[in-house]
Amino acid sequence: MVDTLLTGYDGHGVLGNSTVALGSDISFDTKEGGLTKLNFGASFTNSDLIAALTLNDKGNTLCASYYHTVSPLTNTAVGAEVTHSFSGNENTITIGTQHSLDPLTTVKAHVNHFGKASALIQHEWCLKSLITISTEVDIKSIDKSAKFGLAFSHRGEKRGEA
Repeated sequence: MVDTLLTGYDGHGVLGNSTVALGSDISFDTKEGGLTKLNFGASFTNSDLIAALTLNDKGNTLCASYYHTVSPLTNTAVGAEVTHSFSGNENTITIGTQHSLDPLTTVKAHVNHFGKASALIQHEWCLKSLITISTEVDIKSIDKSAKFGLAFSHRGEKRGEA
């Protein structure tokens, strides 16, 4: 027998303008009688920065982030994120940067306080098609092998687009 009854409710919404926004994402399972998702967030944006504070994982994870555009001409930016897990009483601090080498090529890198460092280079090799080469290394355990990745992506046109 197939259960055709409604098994949950999902709700999400955002209120705000181009400067300040508040939002939430909530899911409730009617079979289990409990929340499956509960997230809240707030952000502040101006011409060269974005700052955000989110409470995720049903209130278990608090995350504060900051993104600052250093040079719009070269798409150079820096960012930082601090995350706290209440259940594990653990903090994670990550800093990163990005820079456009030319209008079609961008490099990005970030490192966290555990010693995980990653970087990528992404190139738009034809209209709406990207090739990305990435790597990640644990700088505290340099004897472990680094991870490498290669990705191709293509964004198709939406219906009605010319």
